[in-house]
Amino acid sequence: MNSLRIARTALRVRPTAVRAPLQRRGYAEAVSDKIKLSLALPHQSVYKSQDVVQVNIPAESGEMGVLANHVASIEQLKPGLIEVIEESGGSKQFFLSGGFAIVQPNSELSINAVEGYPLEDFSIDAVRSQISEAQKIAGGSGSEQDIAEAKIELEVLESLQAALK
Repeated sequence: MNSLRIARTALRVRPTAVRAPLQRRGYAEAVSDKIKLSLALPHQSVYKSQDVVQVNIPAESGEMGVLANHVASIEQLKPGLIEVIEESGGSKQFFLSGGFAIVQPNSELSINAVEGYPLEDFSIDAVRSQISEAQKIAGGSGSEQDIAEAKIELEVLESLQAALK
């Protein structure tokens, strides 16, 4: 059987599937350029479905900038800086200790974090002193649990120190 006859057979079986016009989005169609951001912490909701222009997140797979119509994904967040660029043109920065970001196909971004604070709430001097204390514990002869906790604390504090510079 030649290929033309196979194609005709397919047309008879499902004529609507082949003859339906393709749905395409043209340049003239208006597409929202905003993301609906929800940033939730255990003790408060920082953003609740608020329109923003862009969100930069510290994903385990690498730094990501999320814009409207971003591909859907779920990202584990490492300790680091979240930057939210708002509609007004200003930006807000938060330091998160980790969490998850869920990008949904309808331009919605949900960020759930264990801890998060505005960057301006931190003191570089306090962070430096906590780093030196954590380094002493991590390099000391404490219990395995104390050393493991100090290493985790160091990772978070060093990320915070880098964000404050």
